[in-house]
Amino acid sequence: MKVIAFYLPQFHNIPENDKWWGDGFTEWVNVKKATPQFSGHYQPHVPLNDNYYNLLDDETKRWQIALAKEYGVYGFCYYHYWFNGKLLLEKPMEQMLADPTLDLPFCISWANEPWTKAWVGENKVLMPQTYGGEPEWRDHFEYLLPFLRDKRYIVDGMGRPLFIIYRPEIVPCLNEMLDYWNALAIEAGFENGIAFGYQNVDFDLIHDKDDSRFAFDIEFEPLYAYRDMTKSKHKYLRAIRRSLSNNLGKLFGIDLLNVGQGIINRGNRPLSYDDAWECILTRRPVSKKSIPGAFTGFDNTPRRGKNAKIYFESTPEKFEKYLTCQIKRAREVYHSDMLFITAWNEWAEGGHLEPDEKYGYRYLEAVRKALQNNNELPDENDR
Repeated sequence: MKVIAFYLPQFHNIPENDKWWGDGFTEWVNVKKATPQFSGHYQPHVPLNDNYYNLLDDETKRWQIALAKEYGVYGFCYYHYWFNGKLLLEKPMEQMLADPTLDLPFCISWANEPWTKAWVGENKVLMPQTYGGEPEWRDHFEYLLPFLRDKRYIVDGMGRPLFIIYRPEIVPCLNEMLDYWNALAIEAGFENGIAFGYQNVDFDLIHDKDDSRFAFDIEFEPLYAYRDMTKSKHKYLRAIRRSLSNNLGKLFGIDLLNVGQGIINRGNRPLSYDDAWECILTRRPVSKKSIPGAFTGFDNTPRRGKNAKIYFESTPEKFEKYLTCQIKRAREVYHSDMLFITAWNEWAEGGHLEPDEKYGYRYLEAVRKALQNNNELPDENDR
């Protein structure tokens, strides 16, 4: 079982972020300033031993890879930022490519959204996203080609490199671009082309969508779970009850629904981690292309403040239990040898396998135990 963790590179300075958000900005700036939104709310998340690392430091990358191997994480899926020839946050991945001793399998997800100031409630576009035509598509492919050719790059059962597009539904020239890339890949020696995947549920919501160019539909969690939760009647009624309870609670100064749990809704929407996993573990794959997902937790308070989306009561013990079930389902229900976890280091979204001060290494230990519970932990010599 290939457990692949999404990997965020925004832990080093770039001139654009200094200009847009202030000198010295990295993801750690938001992480450090987060504050609890209700009693018992776990914020801020503090990395173990105050390890506010810089991803341009190769020793940090070595530490991450050693951890991943020790606990059974097969590889990383690096987010890649390309804006019609303009690159952002590219250095960690480029440094990894240049150093073969950083020997963990990897693939790439093109985070193809425009960059905006949505974090602070503004619609201002910081970096627009356009797609151009064949000359621009060739430039992008030629940038990617050394990565796709690298022996560490993750391939599917047909030997095709796995390349993910985060939001295909916003690409107006999608099929033409993917067909062109496939032709270039075959020309470059990839006999069967590229295995394209996507990970955003919005593409699934398109009526009569054309996913013929995609080999994989990656169930990016908790996004897919949130869709299931909001369309489920009993979850909808539960949300109404929670809302009524909170409104009544405001009159009396207490939260009637969550007395004893320390949850007070102050404008954000606490969501149940257990309800999300119930949706994940009861979902049936929509096709043979479906690849299952998992998530450690989600809480984007560092970015959104009082407007955050928070899945409360997540713990390493729950994650181990649910991941154990999901690995079994990956094999038996999805017939997949891949499972994607959100995330390796999404610290500003409350989803990280990396150790923190509260839980130490317990989320990583949960991955190893879940693999062991399914007899899927690689032999030590293979890690």
